[in-house]
Amino acid sequence: MPQSAGKMSLEVVSAVSNSSLLQPGFSLLNFDGHIFLFGQKGWPKRSCPTGVFLLDIKENELKMKPAFFSNDSCYLPPLRYPAICKLRGNVESDEYQYVIHGGKTPNNDLSNKIYVMSLISKNSKKTTVQCIEKDLGGDVPEARYGHTINIVHSQGKSVSVIFGGRSYMPLAQRTTEKWNSVVDCLPSVFLVDFEFGCCTSYILPELQDGLAFHVSVARNDTIYILGGHSLQNNTRSPSLYKLKVDLPLGSPAVTCTILPGGISVSSAIVTQTSDTEFVLVGGYQSDNLKRLVCNTIVLEDSNIHIVEREGPDWTPDIKHCRMWFGSDMGKGSVLLGIPGANKQLISDANYFYILRCKEEDKEEELTAQICSQTSTEDLGNSTPFEDSEEFCFSAEANRFDVNNTDTYNEDDEEDESETGYWITCSASCNIDNNTWVPFYSTEFNKPAMILCSNGAGHWVHAQCMDLSETMLLHLSEANVKYFCNEHIDLNKGLQTPKRVVCLKKQPMKPRHKKTATKLTSPAKKSFLRRLF
Repeated sequence: MPQSAGKMSLEVVSAVSNSSLLQPGFSLLNFDGHIFLFGQKGWPKRSCPTGVFLLDIKENELKMKPAFFSNDSCYLPPLRYPAICKLRGNVESDEYQYVIHGGKTPNNDLSNKIYVMSLISKNSKKTTVQCIEKDLGGDVPEARYGHTINIVHSQGKSVSVIFGGRSYMPLAQRTTEKWNSVVDCLPSVFLVDFEFGCCTSYILPELQDGLAFHVSVARNDTIYILGGHSLQNNTRSPSLYKLKVDLPLGSPAVTCTILPGGISVSSAIVTQTSDTEFVLVGGYQSDNLKRLVCNTIVLEDSNIHIVEREGPDWTPDIKHCRMWFGSDMGKGSVLLGIPGANKQLISDANYFYILRCKEEDKEEELTAQICSQTSTEDLGNSTPFEDSEEFCFSAEANRFDVNNTDTYNEDDEEDESETGYWITCSASCNIDNNTWVPFYSTEFNKPAMILCSNGAGHWVHAQCMDLSETMLLHLSEANVKYFCNEHIDLNKGLQTPKRVVCLKKQPMKPRHKKTATKLTSPAKKSFLRRLF
């Protein structure tokens, strides 16, 4: 197979003190060269409960600034593994927004909502974005993650196309032990009309599997789907699918064609380098084998060409690590991450690289749409669960002080030794990060915690407090205070009235006959002698 020209470069991003926020499943949004991180790990306790950060990469150092949401924005959780693509007013327009669909919430729920995010303003101290939730009707796609969404244009109209992904088992089939078990979504193709807010689903005979973590690239009225992982048969599809969407005045028409020359890969990343050219990097060709080969994808007219290209000089760390993850930065660049070598010393530390597929500042603004999903889901049991967070969150998006919008500093977080997950919450605490296994269905890889309201408050493990899952969920939803086992008695003492000491009443002098009958025999004789 011929190789395309153009050497790719790999640069190390150093001094990433807040790298624990960038975990598998994050997404990057590029607004006119301003790159935003969306879907960070958990929820930073002080700096940015909105889930969106502005990335500042200078001299290979990465810093973060929390972004603000406008007052008319809706609530947007930090979703992991969502489907994201650009939305333009029309093909010639320079203004665009990002469409976000699905993904995992911090509580391990799945979302079926669609959001549209725009950049409102940006200055040296404050970046403001707007997020609007779109109401949908008709055949609304079920909640999912690891899928794709693309925009197609046909006869002056535009619609969004959603395909693939994974969802949870139906509620009737879920048990406590398998509460978070996932299945492939049905191989339905959904068309979403933003103008009218309606969805229509199509079942095409050529699509037999609801592929998760596949790659899709779109141009005009055509979408190409390649790769993806199927849970049912544990395979990565080598097929290449061509979806063509026609939007006449009547009902839309969707057709599918199977083409040769596909790539058997999952969780790959695609970045666009020109109007018609894309680069595919990363992903997995099997459960335990990364795909280090890169490809150039060229879309011309109604044809697609996929050729191998010379990759970067992968570092030994990247070659030998079992998993990697990342996201498209836009304009031919990709942010790649690998796990840290020593997790005992640096908790959740990751190392990051910037992969550049073309020379910067030499290309025009990109016009075609791309969409790819990255994940470590394909590693099976070797993949750690995702992080868990508290069950209830009350931080609001507009509570930041403009004068305090400095770069994010991990030192601002509360001390893990006092409020972290691996604390000794009580004398009977038996939580050990080396031996702990999930106890509640809502947990990922860290124990669920609940705040004790005694004094200044302190965190305790819900499992150590012998809380049932039903009670834990109830406490997370109810606006009530909780007191741990060690402070519940003190709390009761403060809330109940003070005890009143009852005065002992002297018994009344009994009548002779009744008293005499109650006396024992010796006492009775003594009493009668005194009486007579």
